[in-house]
Amino acid sequence: MNIQVQVRHGEMAEATREKIAEKVAKLERFVERISDINVLVDLDKADEPKVEVTVVTELKKDFRAEYTSGDLWGCLDQTIDKLEQQMRKFKEKLTDHR
Repeated sequence: MNIQVQVRHGEMAEATREKIAEKVAKLERFVERISDINVLVDLDKADEPKVEVTVVTELKKDFRAEYTSGDLWGCLDQTIDKLEQQMRKFKEKLTDHR
């Protein structure tokens, strides 16, 4: 699994990038065969960062979510929650389909 953390319109410490990568890596427990996870942090507005996460899978479906808030970690948590919901719903469709 390849995790890329990109920052637009600003700079971010390497430790912060590693923490983001650790949090996003936990998405693998919901859907197997994840090939790439791309995280884009947009710091255009300093008081409202935007976090966009795209999960590319070997299955036919890719997952994408974004969130904007006043707190970077809150944005990341909300985005991960949205992705978890999408992945759970997709997995339920796969397993419940007859």
